Amino acid sequence: MEEYPLDGVRVVDFTWAWAGPYATLLLAMLGAEVIKVESQQRLDHTRLRSLMTGPTMGGPNQSTVFNDINLNKLSLTLNLTRARAIDIAKRLVKASDVVIQNMRPGVMERLGLGYEALREAKPDIIMLSSSAVGATGPEKTYVGYAPTFAAQSGLAYVSGHINGPPSTLTGAIDTRVGTTAAFAILAALIYRQRTGKGQHIDLSSSEAISCLAGDMLMDYTMNGRVRERDGNSDEVMAPHGCYPCQGEDHWVTIAVSDEEEWRAFCNAISGPDWTNDRMFADAASRRQNRPELDRLVAEWTRQHTDYEVMDVLQSAGVAATPTFSGSMIPRDPHLKERGILAEVEHPEIGKRTVVGPPWRLSATPTRIPRAAPLIGEHNQYVLGELLGISRDEIERLVEEEVVY
Repeated sequence: MEEYPLDGVRVVDFTWAWAGPYATLLLAMLGAEVIKVESQQRLDHTRLRSLMTGPTMGGPNQSTVFNDINLNKLSLTLNLTRARAIDIAKRLVKASDVVIQNMRPGVMERLGLGYEALREAKPDIIMLSSSAVGATGPEKTYVGYAPTFAAQSGLAYVSGHINGPPSTLTGAIDTRVGTTAAFAILAALIYRQRTGKGQHIDLSSSEAISCLAGDMLMDYTMNGRVRERDGNSDEVMAPHGCYPCQGEDHWVTIAVSDEEEWRAFCNAISGPDWTNDRMFADAASRRQNRPELDRLVAEWTRQHTDYEVMDVLQSAGVAATPTFSGSMIPRDPHLKERGILAEVEHPEIGKRTVVGPPWRLSATPTRIPRAAPLIGEHNQYVLGELLGISRDEIERLVEEEVVY
């Protein structure tokens, strides 16, 4: 039997939407047993709708969005408005290692499932609470989702076209928050392994994104400069941008970082006369004359396909890659070779191509994806096998809408 990195680690997942479930998706891919606690009393909205497409789902078990971010998980339905459900949740925590939730600050405490209450049930429990701006400070009551995380972090302000509005930045922000949460939980597991101590991690989604703009924050702190939107431009590198290629709406992204790469770039495109112009003689000159440089580079890229440009420049040691549309990704030879995409069979939505684990580990594999759970699919396993509740008692809990 294969061993996974997080074999034996059990995670109780009270998250919903995107950021929290993405964190537990990564842990599940590493082999953790993730039990998603949900309820028909208050469904995870991704079971019914997408913020981008609206209410397109036929029912709570037919959401492709929910499936894609809840692979490899188990589903337990508990109506947390009932005291008995809270007792069951605490029993489950006692048999687990990690709890993660992304409700507003104070909600879990009012339910009786705050960190102090859970630590009584399991002294070394690791709990991660993810919210918009953290559980302390004057903004702790703020509600948030991906665009507000991006706005408050400062990243949205510097993302966008020159003289254009800030970019809203959407789902990618959620997944970056989720990745940060997963990393924090892994660090806490290592800490507990060394010390025997659990901990409560208060994760601010906005601050997690601010960390990605550290150079911008330091530039303001040290130099008083406020970074502005500059499209695809870079403060040092030129050429640095997204350039048109043959075909309708095909583009390639190119980045030249130093003089050696500039010479390699010039040789790779057969050294047209303009590459020897004094206005492009060094990095500062190229950056100063970026509009003209971009125009000339685009003249060359338009003569080739995106993959041709990539092959020519990468062979010369210059960073270049097609700008992928959604339909291009599954056909990309590199991603096929890496096995990044997998196919799962879902009982209600059928076969579905999904994104698998984004890493390869030398000593331990990652778990091959399986479809997301139907709502309440694993009630009998969790309540009966893990917690030892009799079948008759489970039936009574269902009738009383404790298990619901």
